[in-house]
Amino acid sequence: MASGDDDALVLVDPRTGGVVGDLACTPVAAVVSQVAAARVAGALWAARPLLDRMAVVRALGTALLARGSDLVAVLGAEIGKPSGEAWTSEVVTLGELFDHWLAVIEDELEPRSLDLNPVNYPGKRVEVVPEPLGVVALIMPWNYPIHLPMRTIVPALLAGNAVVFKPSEHAARCGALLAEVFATVLPPNLVVTVQGGPPQGAAVIAAGVDKVIFTGSVAGGRAVARQAAELLIPTALELGSKDAAIVLHDAKLGRAVEGVLWGAFHNAGQDCASVERALVDRRIVGQFTDALVARAKELRLGDDIGPLIDARAVAKVHAQVLDAVARGATLLCGGQPVEGGFFYPATVLTGVPTDCPLWTEETFGPVLPIAAFDGEDQAVAMADDSQYGLCVSVWTRDVARGEALARRVRCGVSYVNNCCFSGPMGGASWGGRKHSGHGVTGSVFGLHGLVQPRTVVVDRFFGQKELWWYPYTPALTTMAEGLVELARSGGARFTGLRKMLGGLIGRWKT
Repeated sequence: MASGDDDALVLVDPRTGGVVGDLACTPVAAVVSQVAAARVAGALWAARPLLDRMAVVRALGTALLARGSDLVAVLGAEIGKPSGEAWTSEVVTLGELFDHWLAVIEDELEPRSLDLNPVNYPGKRVEVVPEPLGVVALIMPWNYPIHLPMRTIVPALLAGNAVVFKPSEHAARCGALLAEVFATVLPPNLVVTVQGGPPQGAAVIAAGVDKVIFTGSVAGGRAVARQAAELLIPTALELGSKDAAIVLHDAKLGRAVEGVLWGAFHNAGQDCASVERALVDRRIVGQFTDALVARAKELRLGDDIGPLIDARAVAKVHAQVLDAVARGATLLCGGQPVEGGFFYPATVLTGVPTDCPLWTEETFGPVLPIAAFDGEDQAVAMADDSQYGLCVSVWTRDVARGEALARRVRCGVSYVNNCCFSGPMGGASWGGRKHSGHGVTGSVFGLHGLVQPRTVVVDRFFGQKELWWYPYTPALTTMAEGLVELARSGGARFTGLRKMLGGLIGRWKT
C-alpha cells in the first residue's frame, strides 16, 4: 500500500503478515503520456487485419500458459491463494478463455447488412460495422488478479482496442508479471500497465480513455462512476454482492452441502460470487446445517482456505461476526482470527438477525449464515431482500423446478445445482443488478461494450431526386398513406396498394 500518490507500494505476504518488499508506483504525472502512447499503438493495431490480431493474441495465450507455474507462485506469495485454487481458477481458465474468443471473434465482428425494401430504397446498401472504441481502461481488484483482467483484455485486443491496465495495489506483483508477458508478445504500449492506488486510477480516467471497466467495492464503483460521468466516459461496474443459495427439501443433500461449502469458502470467501447466505427449506435445515458445519471444521487453513488480503479485511469480517453473535446469532464453528498472517477460519452461524451487517452487507470473507424458509415464495423473497443482485443458486433434484425458481430471483447469473464457476467463461455473460453494478463482461454482450457500431450507407442510385426529397406534394402524401396502410396490421391491402402505386406514379411525374 502506498501512503502518497507516487510513493512505492509496500508488498505484504498475507500468509505471514510480513513486509516482503516494495514496488514503484507509476507517477501520476506520467499517466497522461502513457494513455496517449496507448492510443497511438491502438490505432496501428486496429488497422491490422483481424487474422493478424488473432495470431498475436493466440501467441499471448501460449506465452501466459507457459508461465503457469510462475503465475501460481506469485498468486500464492501475493494473495495467499492455495495452489489448487490458483491453478483451477486462474490458469486453467486462461486456456478456455483464449480458445473461446479465438473461435468466435470472426463471426462476432462481421458487419451486419440490413435487408432493405428495393422500392423504398433503390440502389442502396446499409451495414453496421463494429469498430474498436480506442483505449479501454481496466481498474481491477486483487481477488482474481489474473483471470479478471484477462477476461476483458482478450476480447478488447481482438476487437482492435488498446488497453490501460491498473492492477490493484494489493496485486501489484501479479500485474507486473502479466506486464512482463505482454512485453514479450504484444506491440509496445498496446497494453500499458499503471501501478498504484486510487490516485493512479483517477489519473487514468482523467487522461481521456474511451471506456472504464471497474471491478471492486460499491464505494469504489461510485467514485469511478462520478468521475467518468463528468467526462462522459461510459463505464461497466462489477461491484459487490450478497449471493444466496436456496436449498430445497428434495436437494441431493451431499452435493448441496459440498457445493454450498465450496461456494461460501473458496478464495476465503473473497469473491463477489461467493455464497454469503444459505436459505434452506425448514424440513431439512437441521440436517443440512449439521453436515455443513462438520465439513467446515475439516477445512485446512493455508491448504483449503487462504488468508484474507490484509488486517483490515480480518477486522471487518470479525466485526460482522461479533455483532451478529451479540444480537442473538448462534456461532456453530470458526469465528476467531488465527495468529500469524491474515487467516480467518470457516465460520457458520444460524439465527442471524436480518437487519444486521452480516446479513445485509457484503462480508467478503469465509462466513456463512444459514436461515430456514417455508415455501418457494418466501425463499425468493428472502433472496431478493438485498441491495445486491449478482448470483443465486438453487439446489434440487427437480432441475426444471430449480431453473424456474432461479429465474425468479432478480440477479445476473442463476445456477441450478452448482455455483460460482461461470465467471471465467468467455462465452458466459457476467454482470449484476441493483448495487452489484451495471454493464457486462464476457459473452457477445460484453464484446458489444468494447466496440462502437458504425452504420455505413452506400448509394448506387443516381436518379435526380429521392422520393422523399423536396417538393412535398399531394402525390407524396398519397404514396405515404398507402405504405402505412400496407404496413399496419389489419390494413386494407388493396386500398393501400392502390394509393401507394398511384402516389408513386404521381411522384415520379413531378
